[in-house]
Amino acid sequence: MLKCTNKIRITWDIHSTFVTFPSGAGNSKCKVAIVMCRSSQDVSSRHGQHSMILVPMETPGVKLIRPLTVFGQDDAIHGGHFEVHFENVRVPASNIILGEGRGFEIAQRRLGPGRLHHSMRAVGLAEHALELLCQRAASRQTFGKKLHQHEVVAHWIAESRLMIEQTRLLTLYAAHSLDTLGSRAARKQVAMIKVAAARMSCKVVDIAIQLHGAAGVSQDFPLAQMYVCISLHTNMN
Repeated sequence: MLKCTNKIRITWDIHSTFVTFPSGAGNSKCKVAIVMCRSSQDVSSRHGQHSMILVPMETPGVKLIRPLTVFGQDDAIHGGHFEVHFENVRVPASNIILGEGRGFEIAQRRLGPGRLHHSMRAVGLAEHALELLCQRAASRQTFGKKLHQHEVVAHWIAESRLMIEQTRLLTLYAAHSLDTLGSRAARKQVAMIKVAAARMSCKVVDIAIQLHGAAGVSQDFPLAQMYVCISLHTNMN
């Protein structure tokens, strides 16, 4: 667990008893980390024990240990996921965000917009998978006719389009609810889109892979990488 202690309201000392795995830590443009750590031992307030603190990456004690793969994939293109150690890191007290003990509050406030963002990305990813699926169906020929002329394939394409459009509208509904009602009142809509977008995109990408055969899981197409992303999205937040 990441723990931090306040030194007479002048500095915060941060130390980790286990490793953390932030994304993008290896990117040369990553200059600051937002660190959530336990800042209070007061068990009477479950939601007031954590704080978020800004930690410049060049601060002494911040150590990037090694890059990691996710589902066997190397995502170093955007800085990757890194094993990071915090050893007696000291930053000014002014680096705390919003106030001491408000880390849980900040994390909860971003969940709604964060899940909405994931859902919108899932819709876009599914659109691209369907585009690849249609291109394959129009160019590949079996048993004397194009793939899209086979009834099963035509059904797959139609079902994919239906699922994408349904999810797109549900995403818009969730976004509208978040804007007009606020995150607390829109929890139901956000929860629905979190589930629906993950299921839909996983299904569409799977169909596209099936239609591409062995090539669908090769480096010649982005479908395998898409499936990895969607598998993570299915278990997000």
